[in-house]
Amino acid sequence: MNNIPKTGNEIRESFIDFFKEKGHKFVKSSSLVPGGDSTLLFTNAGMVQFKDIFLGTEQRDYNRAVNSQKCMRVAGKHNDLEDVGRDDSHHTFFEMLGNWSFGDYYKKEAISWAWELLTDVWKFPKDRLYATVFKDELKEIPTDEDAARYWLEQPGFKESHLFYEGRKEIFWEMGDTGPCGPSSEIHYDLHPELGPVKDKETINSERFIEIWNLVFIQYNRVSPDHLEPLPATHVDTGMGFERVVAILQNSGSNYKTDLFLPLLRATQALTGDSDQELDRNITPYRVIADHARAAAFLIADGVVPGNIGRNYVCRMIIRRAFRFGGHLELHKPFLAEVAKPVIENYKEAYPELERNQQIILKTITREEEQFQETLENATYRLENMLHDLKEQGKETLPGDQAAHLYTTYGMPLEITRDIAEEKGLEVDDQGFREAMEEHRLASGKGESMGDVGGKEVKLYRDLLKDLQKEGKLDSEGVHYDPYGELEFSGEILALVHQGERIERAQPGQDVNVIVPRTPFYLEAGGQVSDTGMIAGENWQIDIRDVYQPAAGVIVHVGNVRNGNPEVGEEAAIIVDSQRRKDIMRNHTGTHLLHAALDEVLGEHARQAGSLVAPDRLRFDFTHNEALSNQELETIEEIVNQRILENHPLRIAHKPLQEAVDEGARALFGEKYGDVVRTVKMGTFSYELCGGTHSESSGDLGIFLITHEGSAAAGIRRIEAVTGRKAYQLVQRRFRELDKAASYLSTGPDQVAEQTKAVLNELDKTHHELESIRERLAFLELNQAFEKTSPVQGIHVLSVTLKDVDMEALRRMADRFRQEYPEQGVAVLATIVDHSPQMIAAVTKDLVARGIRADELVTFVAEQVDGGGGGRPTLAQAGGKSPEKLEEALKSVAGWVERQLA
Repeated sequence: MNNIPKTGNEIRESFIDFFKEKGHKFVKSSSLVPGGDSTLLFTNAGMVQFKDIFLGTEQRDYNRAVNSQKCMRVAGKHNDLEDVGRDDSHHTFFEMLGNWSFGDYYKKEAISWAWELLTDVWKFPKDRLYATVFKDELKEIPTDEDAARYWLEQPGFKESHLFYEGRKEIFWEMGDTGPCGPSSEIHYDLHPELGPVKDKETINSERFIEIWNLVFIQYNRVSPDHLEPLPATHVDTGMGFERVVAILQNSGSNYKTDLFLPLLRATQALTGDSDQELDRNITPYRVIADHARAAAFLIADGVVPGNIGRNYVCRMIIRRAFRFGGHLELHKPFLAEVAKPVIENYKEAYPELERNQQIILKTITREEEQFQETLENATYRLENMLHDLKEQGKETLPGDQAAHLYTTYGMPLEITRDIAEEKGLEVDDQGFREAMEEHRLASGKGESMGDVGGKEVKLYRDLLKDLQKEGKLDSEGVHYDPYGELEFSGEILALVHQGERIERAQPGQDVNVIVPRTPFYLEAGGQVSDTGMIAGENWQIDIRDVYQPAAGVIVHVGNVRNGNPEVGEEAAIIVDSQRRKDIMRNHTGTHLLHAALDEVLGEHARQAGSLVAPDRLRFDFTHNEALSNQELETIEEIVNQRILENHPLRIAHKPLQEAVDEGARALFGEKYGDVVRTVKMGTFSYELCGGTHSESSGDLGIFLITHEGSAAAGIRRIEAVTGRKAYQLVQRRFRELDKAASYLSTGPDQVAEQTKAVLNELDKTHHELESIRERLAFLELNQAFEKTSPVQGIHVLSVTLKDVDMEALRRMADRFRQEYPEQGVAVLATIVDHSPQMIAAVTKDLVARGIRADELVTFVAEQVDGGGGGRPTLAQAGGKSPEKLEEALKSVAGWVERQLA
C-alpha cells in the first residue's frame, strides 16, 4: 500500500486491508437493525455486533476483527439530527471503521498500528496529530500510564501533543454494570497556523476534529464504586470514516468529498441552481444529501416508513428532506433522484443497496407523495398555532399540539421543531412524548423488553468454569443439538433455585437445570422454545422454557412434578415431540408463505417479524395496503400447491457470504455468524434459518390463512395454521356449516345463496317496518302541530317521537319548517339506545330576534346531561339521561320567551 488512497471506496478498502495484513478477520457490516438487541433502536457503533463477545455470552472462531459498520444516530443520547446540515461533519447515517481484539493484542499494538496506518500509509502529517489518555479526576481509577507510554514511543509523536482527560470524556462503559475501560482519542489539527496547543480545551474546540477512538476494555464494573480487572482484556476502536475521507481528500468538509458531492450535484440538477446559489443554500442541500443516504440504507435493511420506532425514523427522515426541498422550490417528489447516486457509489461495499434498488426508490417516492398531500395543510395549521403563540407572548408550543399535528397530519416532531425554530420559538418535547404515549395507550400500541441481569450472568459463568474444571463440560460448554433426536440421556450437572445452586430439589419447586447436552430448541428467529421434561427413576421435572444466560450455558426452566431430583443423577432429557412437530410445520409454513408473498406482491414484501408457535404462525411483512381477498386466496393456493408437491427441505451449512451470493435470503434484525445454516425448498425458497423444520413441505398437510391486518404503518400481518390445527379448524368450520345449513333448511353448498336470500328478505322487512314507523311518527307530528304553544305570536313545538332514528327526525324537522315557514321554533326528540337525541329548528326570521337553534339545543341538552351544536336555524344534540327528557322539553317555551324579553 504505497499509494495514498484517494476515493472514499479506496480509503475504506485500505483500512480493511491494513488490518487484514495484521491478522484480522474481515467481518461484514451488520444490519442497521441490531440483531437480537432490543435495547437499541439502531446500530450506532461498530462494537454492537460484538457486544455479546464482551459480555461473555458468545464465542467466535477468531480473536481479531476489522470492518466498516453502517451506523445511525438519531435517538437517545446519540442524536445528531439537529446538527445535520448546520456544519460540515454531522450526519444521521455514517460509517464507522474499526478493529477489535478479543483477548488478544492490547494497548501497545492498538496504538502503534493506529499510528502506522495514519502516518506511514495515509501520510497524515505527524505534527497535526494529537492524542488524549485517561486520568481519573476522582483519583479512584488508575491513570492509563501504559497508553501514555506507548504514545510517546511512536516515531515522530511529540510529548506536547499528549493530553489527559477524565471519566466523562474518555472512560467507556457498556452500562451501569459490565465491561468498561479507558479510551484514547486521536485528534487532527485543522488549523495548525493558529499556533501551539497549550491545553485540552483547545483539543475539544472547533480547531480540532476527533478521528479515532481506541477503547481498552480491562475492567468489569460490579457496582457504582467498585471495578474488578477482567480475566482477558479487549480492544474496541472506532474511526469516523467520513471525517477521514474529508482529511485525505483535503476537502474542508465532509459534504465536499466524493461521498456527498454526487448527491449535492443531483439535487442541483433538479433545482437548476448555480454553484453560488448552492453555497448560499447549503443547509437544505446538506440535509437532503444526508437524509437521502440515510433513507436508502434504512430501506435496504428492511426499515420502511411508519409510525413507531425505527419506522418512524425512516418516515421522519424522508419527510424532513422533502420539506427542506421546499426551501429549494422542489415541491414534487424528488428524493429518489438523490438516492440513486447513493446506490451507485456504495453498491460494491454494500451490495444490498443495488439488490433493493427498486424497493428503495419506490418507497421513498411513495412516502413523499403521501406527505405532499398533507404538508400544506399541516404547515398552515402549525403557522396558525405559532402565530397565536406569539400573540399570547409565549415561546413554547405545547406538546399536545405538536402531537396532534403528527397524529392527524403526519407532521413529525422534528419538522414541527424546525419550523418553530425558524420563527424563534420552541416545542415542548417532553409534552409531545407524553401526548404520544397517551395516544399509544389509547390505540393499544406498545411493547416491552427485558434483559438478563448481571448477577445471573456471573452465576452461570462461574458455574460453567466449575463444571469445566471438574471435567463435566468441555470448552464448548453444554452441547446444543436441536436438529437430531428429541431425547438424550445425561447427568444432572447443576440445579439452581432462586439464584442459588442447590444439590437436591423438592416437589413443586421451580428449578433451572443444566445437563451436558440438550435437544431443546432455544427461542430464536421468531420460533418459540421447546417444552418437555427431564426425568429420572423416581422423579420428573416439567420443562416450560429454555434460555442461554452466558456463552456455553443452556438453562432448562421447569418445575418438579414429583420426587427429589439430585445433582449427579442420570436423567432422560425429552422434548415434547408432538408440540415440536407442530412448530416445525408452522416454521416451514412461514418459508412457504414468504415465497408466495414474493410471487403475488413482489420482492418489496420482506419479513418484518414473525412468531412460530405450536398452534399458529404469524408473519409480518413490508407492504403499504391491505391485501385483497383475491390476493389472499392466491397466496393460500400457492402455499397449498407447494405442500401437495411435497418438496424436500435441503438443509446445509456454508459460509455466510457464499450463501448470500447464491441468493439466500438474510432477514434484517437477525444475527448471523460466519457459517450459516441454509434451508432450501425447490427453486422458490432459499433462506438463512436456524429454526427446526419439517422434512418436506407435504408434512404440513394443509395451510389456512386465518387473519390479515395491519401490524404497524407500512407493515401487514398474516396469521395462519397448518397441520393438526388446520385440520381442527376445517372440522370446526364444517360442523358450523352443517348447523347453518340445517337452520336454513338447505344443503351445505347452498348456505351462502340461502343466507343471502334470507338477508334480502330481512332487509326488505326492515325497510317496510321503518317506513311504517316513520308514517306513524309523521301522524304523531301532525297531531302535535295542533298543540303548538304560541309564545308572543311564535309557534313553539317540543315533543318526543317514538321509534325514529336521527335521519327520520331531520325529515320531520323539515316538515315542521314547511308547516311554519315563519315564526316557528321546534325541538323534536327521540330515544336511541337509551340515550336522548334531539333536533332544534328555528325559522330564519327569528334568528335576527336572538332565537338560535344551536343555543336552544344546547340549553335543552344540558338538562339531560349532554351537549350539542349546529347552525342558527338547525342544530342537534344528545344526552345521557332519558328520564329527564320530558321536563327538559317543557322548558323550551320559557326559553323562547326569555330570548324575546
